[in-house]
Amino acid sequence: MTLADRPPAAALLFQTLLAHGPLTRADVGRRTGLSAGAITKVATPLLTDGWIVELGRSAERTNGRPATLIAVRAERARFVGMKITGDELIGVLADLTAQTRATARAGLGSRDVGTVVLTIARLVDRLSAQVAPREREPGAIQGIGVTISGDVDGHTGTVQYSPFLNWRRVPLADLVRAATGIPTVIENDVRALTVAEQWFGAGVGLSSFAVVTVGAGIGCGISIGGRVVSGAHGVAGEVGHLPVGGTDRVCTCGNTGCVEAVASTQAITEQARQAVGDPALTMDEAVRLAHAGHSGVRAVFSRAGRAMGLALASVANLVGPERIIISGEGLATYDLYEDEIRSTFAARAFGAAADCDLVVRPLPFEEWARGGAAVAVQRVFAPAK
Repeated sequence: MTLADRPPAAALLFQTLLAHGPLTRADVGRRTGLSAGAITKVATPLLTDGWIVELGRSAERTNGRPATLIAVRAERARFVGMKITGDELIGVLADLTAQTRATARAGLGSRDVGTVVLTIARLVDRLSAQVAPREREPGAIQGIGVTISGDVDGHTGTVQYSPFLNWRRVPLADLVRAATGIPTVIENDVRALTVAEQWFGAGVGLSSFAVVTVGAGIGCGISIGGRVVSGAHGVAGEVGHLPVGGTDRVCTCGNTGCVEAVASTQAITEQARQAVGDPALTMDEAVRLAHAGHSGVRAVFSRAGRAMGLALASVANLVGPERIIISGEGLATYDLYEDEIRSTFAARAFGAAADCDLVVRPLPFEEWARGGAAVAVQRVFAPAK
């Protein structure tokens, strides 16, 4: 029996052990509200099938006897996580707890769907070859999670629209499954990163939090009550497309005045070029000019910071999360607009929403790929209904 076929209490037990284990059965009961009898009922078959394992004794005592710790048996299954960018694939091979066992990258010579799918299949083989021979038997990899920016419908496995790859209505999950022979799920890359942060990162133990990423796009993942919000149509948390006004710049979505049209790395570069009058100016050169005190370029970063502050305040006002985690490749320039972000957030967050904890957390793309593995794990033990 697979984890997906087990009762909801088993999935709850398993997820609790993933995020907080090892735990005693009493710990599990306190965290989940499950009775001792219910825990025994669902834990016994999981132990028999090797999904969880009993470890040593804890300091806690039950009925005068040392209590036994239980934990997820990490080596029970392997999963691959992939992050697709416009230029390369980043892949990780992870165990059942989404701990990375191997990593690899592959450049993309073309953004053609067929080329990308073939590169994914080859990267899966490369990752498999990095582990011990005994772990390479058929079926050792139980799932692949592919993450990509844009409008992604994880339920149907379809990339509805990815502006950076110029893909529309691509049945990516089916294509990767056909190329690899391995069950595949896809997810928006920021939502996948949010799953990883919920289980293993800065979101562990929080009733609600959000992840806002700054880079080629401005993304947002939202977790409420232990669930990452995906939206009725696969679209949720698109703060990059909130209208902030004050600009007639056209966004990748075709509208004007979006946060992304002001604060993405490409938008900042383009505005810095206009400020300097150099159409070949690079982002690195813009950063150097800003640090050197160039008023026009510093104004570009200030506008980006204000737009990001408005976006963060909107998330805090609408959702009321305990924490907002700020990440993404754009953090390399965060020092240039952090003050503007925080001052705008403080001014625009309503009432107690201003108490939301803002945490800056640089994460490499391997962590984003790990989010794909976490989504694949989730689909095995707690599939969406």
